[in-house]
Amino acid sequence: MTKLAVVASSFLVMAQPISAARASATRLSPQMSRKIDADVEQAMARLQVPGAAVLILEGGRVAYVRGYGFRDKERRLPVTTKTAFEIGSITKQFTAAAILQLQAAGRLDLDRPLSDYLPDAPHAREVTLRQLLSHTSGLHDYLDLPEDRIDELVQRPITYKQLIARVAPLPLDFKPGSRWSYSNTGYLLLGRVIEIVSGESYRDYLQRHFFGPLHLTSTHTIGDEPRLANMAKGYRHAHGALERGPTMDVSWAGAAGFLVTTLADLARWDVALESGRVIPRKAYREMATEVTTKENGGTGYGLGLFVGEVFGQPRIGHTGASLSFTAADENFPRERTRVIALTNLGDEEPEAGEVLTNVAFGALYPPIVAAAERPSPGEDPEVRRSALAAFEELQTGKSYPAFGDKLQTKLTGDLGERLASRLGPYGSPTASIFRGERESDGQSWFDYTIKFGPGVYLPLSVRLDGGKVAGFSVG
Repeated sequence: MTKLAVVASSFLVMAQPISAARASATRLSPQMSRKIDADVEQAMARLQVPGAAVLILEGGRVAYVRGYGFRDKERRLPVTTKTAFEIGSITKQFTAAAILQLQAAGRLDLDRPLSDYLPDAPHAREVTLRQLLSHTSGLHDYLDLPEDRIDELVQRPITYKQLIARVAPLPLDFKPGSRWSYSNTGYLLLGRVIEIVSGESYRDYLQRHFFGPLHLTSTHTIGDEPRLANMAKGYRHAHGALERGPTMDVSWAGAAGFLVTTLADLARWDVALESGRVIPRKAYREMATEVTTKENGGTGYGLGLFVGEVFGQPRIGHTGASLSFTAADENFPRERTRVIALTNLGDEEPEAGEVLTNVAFGALYPPIVAAAERPSPGEDPEVRRSALAAFEELQTGKSYPAFGDKLQTKLTGDLGERLASRLGPYGSPTASIFRGERESDGQSWFDYTIKFGPGVYLPLSVRLDGGKVAGFSVG
């Protein structure tokens, strides 16, 4: 505890530029700063993001930080670098770090069954803490709710027992450790494990072991939002119009996603976590190492962190989405660069937070992006026309002449409507990148990346039969 407090106080030197009461600060060249500004503003305009805050760390030091747009659109109150945003599932890395901190103290073991700590939890004898952390437990997600009732349900207070009762009668979605499926239930249970083992509430544990020692004075929960002077208001699109969005009750989010914070606090946390000031370096390496499963191999996830790549470069971090906010906290270890983007737009497709981290990275490293966007050779123009025509029809959801008869039948109805509602918000593609042809089960598939301006991409694969699309996958 003392060691954390001493180290955290020295870390304030790094964070000082962020804490200044101004809209922006930068160590980058004026030309680079203008490029980032222009690309971020273009992406925000395209997605109709009311407000955002972006920070770039290079080698652990602040290179760029700026607020954009409005934290309160109606009152025309601007975002500053001190504006607080909901960060949703980025909360999970705090939960994972708490579990690993307790393991380092000898108070629990990741590879023990959940029943050692919560004997009455669903499937407690079948799943381990490690499987909960890595989303390989097979426990059904308690936030799997009817779309037409989500707002109504999650704005009402609920108890832990009532949340668990939602999944208790359900069988496991798969055998633990065999597959990967994102499940907030695992983190709800981990929050309760922290409480049982430590004897403190989850919120108090974070305050005593993380927030206090690291001087995270602007980190709160969604339950605190009404008293936060610089809190952003959340928004989302409904039927094509931007509107104020709802706030999930703190009891629904908990250890899976209830934190609210600022750029400065999240940057402090990231540097402290990665440098071994929160948990041992070995434990952080576990968090940042991809977990594999018996049936499907790599998962793209470690313990509270996604582990993958973008633009052909390794990327470790997490995104967060709530009803009215999206955020992304992404580390690019090869470039020793971290990009954080917090937004007050809750649209699920595309997630504005992740888009803005891609945009900022692309502005910093244009040769890397250019290499990643270089098409594979051998593209057939007829296949390209068919693929793009099919994608346009999926976006509009009106008719499907580019598809074969079987798919036309399937798409005319609920499936087509769902795809159109998901893909339509991306807008018109600005480019298509051919990724190559591959064989699967004796059939030829053609892979593309569809681009929608800086930072916004979707993978698209099609299989053709007689010039018509007979199979596809998107996203």
